[in-house]
Amino acid sequence: MKWLPIPSTKIYESLGAVADGRVEVVTPNSAKVYSSTRNKFYYVMYDPAKQAIMSNDNASYWKETLGYPAVAFLMKIGVVSYDQGMCDLLKAVPWKDINQKFKNDFEKALAYILSSKTEEQRSALSNFVEKVLGEVNALNLDMLGEKTKPPAGY
Repeated sequence: MKWLPIPSTKIYESLGAVADGRVEVVTPNSAKVYSSTRNKFYYVMYDPAKQAIMSNDNASYWKETLGYPAVAFLMKIGVVSYDQGMCDLLKAVPWKDINQKFKNDFEKALAYILSSKTEEQRSALSNFVEKVLGEVNALNLDMLGEKTKPPAGY
């Protein structure tokens, strides 16, 4: 079964996870990715031979779109593009708190986050996110195994 198209907001969140060092590669094909509050983590499993991936985050479980943990892992292991400068622009963003502030309206939350960036930074981020989004979509990834409920907690 294929993943549904990923919203671009998840790419921004992935950049923040990598920037904050929240992606812990456990094996070449698996990781633990910590939430922005660091109070919980998500498991990511990847099978490059099958072009399949699974993560137990909310987007993956409830919406059947790849969430930020899977994309952050793919960045970390070099399957999709990674740019330290772009990541640094999203370092230390309290994603969970901001998403809650905007009642999980991820577009509004992202607009709020980007409002503190210059026009040049926003443009560079947008261009890079579109590039990564294209790379993720080109992978045409399948779901790997059964979905697992996300961890509870903030």
